[in-house]
Amino acid sequence: MTNFLEQLSSFVWGLPLMVLLVGTGLYLTFKLSGIQFKGFFNAWKIISGKYDRTTDPGEISHFRALTTALSATIGTGNIVGVAAAILTGGPGAVFWMWVTALVGMATKFTSCTLAVHFRKIDAYGETHGGPMHFIEIGMGKSFKWLAILFATFTALASFGIGNMFQVNNVVSAVNGLIYGEGHAIQTNTRVIAGGIIAVLVAVVILGGIRRIAQVTSKLVPVMCAFYFFAGIIILIKNVHLILPGFQLIFEQAFHAPQAIEGGLLGGVIRAGVARGLFSNEAGLGSAAMAHSAARTKEPVREGLVAMLGPFIDTIVICSITALVIICTGVYETVTIKGQLTTAAFERGLPGSGWMVSVGIILFAFSTLIAWSYYGDRAVDYLFGHEYVSVYRMVYVIFILIGAMRPLDDVINFCDALNGLMALPNLVALIVLAPVVLKLTKDYFQRY
Repeated sequence: MTNFLEQLSSFVWGLPLMVLLVGTGLYLTFKLSGIQFKGFFNAWKIISGKYDRTTDPGEISHFRALTTALSATIGTGNIVGVAAAILTGGPGAVFWMWVTALVGMATKFTSCTLAVHFRKIDAYGETHGGPMHFIEIGMGKSFKWLAILFATFTALASFGIGNMFQVNNVVSAVNGLIYGEGHAIQTNTRVIAGGIIAVLVAVVILGGIRRIAQVTSKLVPVMCAFYFFAGIIILIKNVHLILPGFQLIFEQAFHAPQAIEGGLLGGVIRAGVARGLFSNEAGLGSAAMAHSAARTKEPVREGLVAMLGPFIDTIVICSITALVIICTGVYETVTIKGQLTTAAFERGLPGSGWMVSVGIILFAFSTLIAWSYYGDRAVDYLFGHEYVSVYRMVYVIFILIGAMRPLDDVINFCDALNGLMALPNLVALIVLAPVVLKLTKDYFQRY
């Protein structure tokens, strides 16, 4: 069973899905005339609060919608995922992570524009949006089965990749801070860390999207700034290695060293694209659920805000991790992805390895919060509002389960479901692209 689930996860996150995700991003980039470039500076104006109106429909501000979505995507993939990409594909894989992020910005713009355009707001002012809604409303009732598939994959995946996988990383990081890296995880660490995280997550998520957004709007900027400046300090200390590091990335992006198994396409490009997509989740449709709650009358406006996600997540945060690893050269000696980033920080700035552990704890906690919202939106769609509170309680219980022992089989299964979320979403993005094009043209004519 273990081998089957590992193969299932590898198959789902294999070359066909990567080609489909990147291909959809390229198609939408051309279809929307490079929206990620022409709308980039406008997006920053929007999150500054310039266009916020308390009378507009929705539950949270543009900024809080972005931080909620970012809290799900900025996770352990930014630390461990980047290390895995470099170990598998070499420094050149980082270039393909950047490419994935750039085309992914168009994908995320499209899905989040559709999420606001086709969302529903109930009598209590609660928003209901995301791929399941724009599939059903935008493509018609005959495609409701596709919407049900997406919601089912999302609800199940939330317990694995958004929950147990994250709390496992928290427990490991806490254990490393207390006992040192590489020390066996103690039972008391699992119980105490798991219990504290479960209580903290429960306090946040039981308050719904407004409390989640309130917490993430404070947590995300702090954790990003903390990790960013920690990495910048190391890069400044090793400033003479930055240009050679960039040179190595660009050289190996188009020429795979003999040590890279699979060559350029199967090694370098595949490693970069896979880790890039896993990091920023562009195309999976998850962020559209958070952005659908934004307080706005303009779907395109929220789409512009949403496309900043892959830029901040991959171009900024992942690049910091990558440059620290490459500039310090530790990827040539350390072969365990879970230890690579910590070793790079330690070499770049002795005594700074704890910063990686703190980063993992903050990133994983924020992901736990955001994925609970994605799961409860899926449950709300499938079974109705009355089951959302039940889902939230079960979600907290799974945090405790995930803290107690590694559950590789469950995580591989949910990892595969996480990837399967992309298929219904991408079909809808391609079919509904003309709707987004019309909305975009209209928006830019008026603004």
